[in-house]
Order: sequence, then C-alpha cells, then structure tokens
Amino acid sequence: MFVRFIRRLAAAALILTAATPLASHAAIPTAIDGQPLPSLAPMLEKVTPAVVNISTKTRVQVRDPFFDDPVFRQFFGLQGSPRSRVEQSLGSGVIVDAAKGYILTNNHVVGGADDITVTLQDGRDFKGKLVGTDPDTDVAVVQIQGSNLQALPLADSSQLRVGDFVVAVGDPFGLGQTVTSGIVSALSRSGLGGTGYQNFIQTDASINPGNSGGALVNLRGELVGINTMIFSPSGGNVGIGFAIPTNLSREVMEQLVTNGKVNRGNLGVETQDITPRIAKVLGLKDNNGAVVTRVTTGSAADSADIQVGDVITALNGKPMRNAQELRNAEGLMPLGSTVKLTVRRNGAARDVSAKLVPEKLATVDGAKLDARLAGVTFSELSQNLRAQGIGGVGVGAVRAGSRAAQAGLQANDIVIGIGNLRIPDLRTLQQLAGVNPRQLVLVVSGDEGVRYVDIR
Repeated sequence: MFVRFIRRLAAAALILTAATPLASHAAIPTAIDGQPLPSLAPMLEKVTPAVVNISTKTRVQVRDPFFDDPVFRQFFGLQGSPRSRVEQSLGSGVIVDAAKGYILTNNHVVGGADDITVTLQDGRDFKGKLVGTDPDTDVAVVQIQGSNLQALPLADSSQLRVGDFVVAVGDPFGLGQTVTSGIVSALSRSGLGGTGYQNFIQTDASINPGNSGGALVNLRGELVGINTMIFSPSGGNVGIGFAIPTNLSREVMEQLVTNGKVNRGNLGVETQDITPRIAKVLGLKDNNGAVVTRVTTGSAADSADIQVGDVITALNGKPMRNAQELRNAEGLMPLGSTVKLTVRRNGAARDVSAKLVPEKLATVDGAKLDARLAGVTFSELSQNLRAQGIGGVGVGAVRAGSRAAQAGLQANDIVIGIGNLRIPDLRTLQQLAGVNPRQLVLVVSGDEGVRYVDIR
C-alpha cells in the first residue's frame, strides 16, 4: 500500500509540474487522494528536545621516557606530578527524567572525564554531574540542574521485532543534531568485543562517531535503545550499528542512581567452552554448553549443588552454546533474580534453581601493605574480568591528595605488576608490597593504556 501511495505522489508531482510550469514556488501537497503524506516530523518534534550534545574534557598525564624516569627526576630534583594535557571529546545523551535531570549516555563518552558540558537543542549549556558509570554495559548516567527539560518515555525493548522501524538521533562528527532512520536488523547481538555484557539491538539506521549515547526511538517517539557502537572496516557507517536496549539501560541506571555503581548477581562458577575432546571425555553428543571448572564455596551455584564437571546447557530455558553466552546471560540478570539452570551430569539432565547474589570480592586497605599506599583500596578482580583472561588487582578507590593520587593512580585501574614482577592476584600484591621496596613503582593498566606509577 505504501508503494502505491508513493506512485500516486510521483504521478501528482508530474501533473503539477506539467500543468503549472511557472509555479515553482507552489506548496507541496499535504495529501494525495485525501491520504496525508507520511512524515516523521511530528514525532521528532517531541523527541529531539530530549536528545543532548555532551562534550567532555579529560586531563591526562603526558608520558615522557626521561621526565617519568624516577632516577632522572631524583637526579634533577623534579617534584610533583608529571606534565599533563587536556583531551576533549564529543558524544550524545538522552534526557530520561526531566524532573531530576537524569541523562542516559555511554560510559565511553563520559567515563573518566573531569569536566562535562551538556548542550540542549535550544542552545542552553549545563555543567553535567557524573552520577555513575558501568563499563561492563557501557552505560552511564549524567545529571543536570535545569528548568523546562523534556524527557523521552522508555519503551519495553523486549517487544521489539526484527523489521520494526526505528530512528537514531544524535550529534555525529560534531555537525549538530542529526536524524537517521532504518529498521531493527537483529536482536540480542553479543560477542562483539568492547563491553563485558552484551545484548545489543542491531540497526541499519546510520550511527557514526558522535552518535554514541544518542537515542534510538520507535515510531511512537519512545526510547528503545542507547546508540553505542558500529561495525565498520573503515571507521564509517556501513549500515551495521548497535544500541543498548532500554530494559537493560533502565536497570543499570536505577542501580547507578541508588548506589553509584552496579551490583551484579553472581552464580559463583567459572566455566570454559567444550572442545570435541572434552565432549568425548564427558560423553556428550555435541559441544554445546559450558563445563564448570570451579565452584565458589557458599555461592549460589554451591547451594544449588552444581559441581565441577557439570555442563550448563540452558538458563531460564534459553540454550547456552558456550561459556561466553553463559557469562553474558548471568551478567545481564538483575541482582536477586532466581534463575533456572539446565545441568547435565553423568549423561543425565536436570533443572536446578539458583538465586543470584552479589559477588564477594576480597579487599585490602593499602595502608596495611605500605604507608605509601595509604588512601587506596585494592580488591580482587571480578569473575567476569578473570573469565576474559585479565589478571591483576583492581583499584577500588583512591583518596584525593594521597601519595597514590598525586602519582596518578586512579580508581578502576588494574595493577598488573610491581617493578618488573607480575601481580596476578591480590595475594601476590600483599606478599610483594609487604616487603616495602625502596622504590614503589606500580605497573598499571587503565583507560590510558599500560603505564608506570611511581609512588613516593
């Protein structure tokens, strides 16, 4: 029907052109045969005021092989922190609570930023306050204080279907607010790299650099996703973009607003993929599922009598093809959820229930390790990071003004070594830091890559 309508419109345009060749400024008809012309304009007039531009400034240390060398600095009597520069970036965001000024965006847009400026469609600028970020889902919440704000209603993204029309709104390449349209190309995309837990909406609506954090809306003007990344061999749009579903971003936002961080449920198991050889040893007919390699004592899995060697094949009735799918499904479940697992043991399948509880990570106060580490809290890495093959010790908090802070250590950094010695876990850090080395130089991995942090 839509095609017939467009043909009528084209025919009408030809008739108008032939009949009135001099009326070049005649108004385009608003209807053909009494049927209104299709347009997204009325919907977008309500949507675009809620989509904002976000610009950030981040101060990063300038690394120099000479000035950062502790022997060089000591010889020349250099004091204070190394030099720094300011990096700027642009992105987008969506106002989802007008009364409280909450804005949904991406962690990679605002994470680690020192200054956040939010610009509305009407040109007003506000200083943004970072409420919290969740790197594992790439969701962040920013708050502004302003009047006459307009928010987007959040749709139930579980109702989306492949083929539904969607519209992306954001600020690509810093050009200004831009609207593109397309369809939902696929649902529940994962395994794309980048974030730890993935359940993306795939769309062919153009998403480009600067669109990150912007809105993906349905034809009712409801928010169905937060645009976050593209797949492109060249860096430009090729019709494969991804958005975080609103059901997931809503759950993350609620925890960030309440706790400042996300507390995820945890089964308390470590798993690996099933190779043909493992399948033969376990007497399995195929390689589908994840075999349990470790069960944490007192965990939800332990209470459900899951054992090493069990094969988890489904979660809440959804088949789990490998360990990554299981980790992804587990990480996206709300804290406190009771999940049903299908487990195979000795050739027999059974269903067990387990309630997701917070993951308990051992922590240690840096002052107990070395006086120079006072004001720093260290913790074990999460099961999700360990499952990705990441080793080291997490930096939970760094007190402003402490020696560590002055040296450049930041919250969410991962300590992977002391001097030339590798730190695979918290226990090793306690052993090596406990000897109080004369020079305390940490090897740290963070947003700026791997770097040395010389704490004095």
